[in-house]
Amino acid sequence: MAKFDENARPFSEKWLDERLGVVTLKKVLSTEYWIPKDINFLWAMGMVLAATFGLLLISGIFLLMYYKPDAALAFDSVNYTIMTEVGYGWLWRHIHGVGASIVFLIIYIHMFTGIYYGSYKKGREMIWISGMLLFVAFSAEAFSGYMLPWGQMSYWAGMVITNLFSGGSLEAYGLVEWIRGDYVPGDAFLTRFFMLHVLLLPLVIIGLIVLHFGTLRLPHVNNQKGEEIDFEEAAELYKAGKKKESKVIPFNPVFLSKDVFVMGVYFILFFYLVFYHFDFAMDPVNFDPADGLKTPPHIYPEWYFLWSYEILRPFNKDLGLIAFGIAQIALFFLPFIDRSPNVAPAHKRGLFNIWFWVLLVDMIVLTILGKLPPEGIYNDLGLVAAIVFLLLGPALFVITKMEKKI
Repeated sequence: MAKFDENARPFSEKWLDERLGVVTLKKVLSTEYWIPKDINFLWAMGMVLAATFGLLLISGIFLLMYYKPDAALAFDSVNYTIMTEVGYGWLWRHIHGVGASIVFLIIYIHMFTGIYYGSYKKGREMIWISGMLLFVAFSAEAFSGYMLPWGQMSYWAGMVITNLFSGGSLEAYGLVEWIRGDYVPGDAFLTRFFMLHVLLLPLVIIGLIVLHFGTLRLPHVNNQKGEEIDFEEAAELYKAGKKKESKVIPFNPVFLSKDVFVMGVYFILFFYLVFYHFDFAMDPVNFDPADGLKTPPHIYPEWYFLWSYEILRPFNKDLGLIAFGIAQIALFFLPFIDRSPNVAPAHKRGLFNIWFWVLLVDMIVLTILGKLPPEGIYNDLGLVAAIVFLLLGPALFVITKMEKKI
């Protein structure tokens, strides 16, 4: 094999390498970052998520040029200026609206993939925790963005969600007023959430993405079998040309090319929605201007919050807040509740497999019920689904404690 000629490298690369170690960085994060062979397209969801966030940033910058963070002007700036007067303003709004909705579909797929394959276990706890912190940050970013069109649902969803900070019977309405900057959502409320949406929360998300990718570097991503791989030995086999015997592939260019293929398929779906079915991401009620004197008959959040909203609704004020709080933090503790010694996919773990599918179906049921009015049988079904969700944590501890090593 021909020896690498140091002098053959471009001057600019040598200059940067001497000062920033770009060649070492490239090896660590790219060409010698090893990925298990035994993974499927679901492992590409992280890159799809990062790409969608990039689209949200770009489209958000274009929208920011024309949006007016003023309670008297915000609605018209979105629905008239951007949509009708700005060239291709409608396109940027559709991209931003569809992206804000579909990004949560990707997050949930990514999250349930991690649960199914046990990617939160045995030294990978920080991967899971940093991912859940990203989920919280994306949720806050989505909620703050939902306020900005200043339509009816923006106003009343903001009213309902900020009321949660009163603490039920604690009646901490002073805290609620401090968050809003007024007794009811108004100009101060809108400008505060505008600042959160366009500056503070994107910075937090970018920082957490860096942390999440950093936690993936060691101890490496999981694989479909849950098999523990000696990455150093497998990497040496690959570099020695024994690619069939090796259990790993380099992130760049081999795995990255697979990521790009999945992203290509994803963006076909994404832009199909942008051009033909963008309305699924835009609530019709929010096309009416915000009116504090006219309450909508049924107030509900966007679809990706409906499951946790439905956990809040069936109970009284205090129990509802407690249940809602548990629902928000329960998944953070998954690596510590799961006491099984096995790092394996759910279909190999007996009762855990049943638990996983009950969790998935229950969250779908909660999401469907959250969009329906809380009356009659819907309220009864919501109560049952909420109780099932709350019992899944203790149930997981028991069934994984009993689980035998595979």
